Amino acid sequence: MSAQKMPAKILVLHGPNLNMLGTREPDVYGHETLDDVNAAIQARAEELGVGVACRQSNSEGELVTWIQGARGQAAAIIINAGAYTHTSIAIADALRAAELPIYEVHLSNIYRRESFRHHSHISGLAEAVICGLGPDGYLYALTTAAKAAKAVAA
Repeated sequence: MSAQKMPAKILVLHGPNLNMLGTREPDVYGHETLDDVNAAIQARAEELGVGVACRQSNSEGELVTWIQGARGQAAAIIINAGAYTHTSIAIADALRAAELPIYEVHLSNIYRRESFRHHSHISGLAEAVICGLGPDGYLYALTTAAKAAKAVAA
């Protein structure tokens, strides 16, 4: 299969503490586990005809390395950087250097929470920011990223 006919690959990154979904503050983040969220992402990717790789890390450096590795390999990055959203210049710099469409996702509405969560180092780099829609936010981001990737490939 030629490179032009291969399905687009979209990298989905989950930041710190997202491995605790389902047990960490379920009133804020819901009862679905990260495995549940990733299964829904995989199912939607199959429906859309795109490849997807889902990864989670509590380590800022590991997230930066994965972002750097996506350059030239992925069609887009969907990222929920968790608390690193509000603190990490390194992740923002890596996203900028990746030169890929970025879609920022947050399970909760960060603007209805503590004031320190209102600033994002990623939002200014993102094609879209989706917050407050729970795990469905990932699916909306994936649908939009897939459409954009297919339009570029056409």
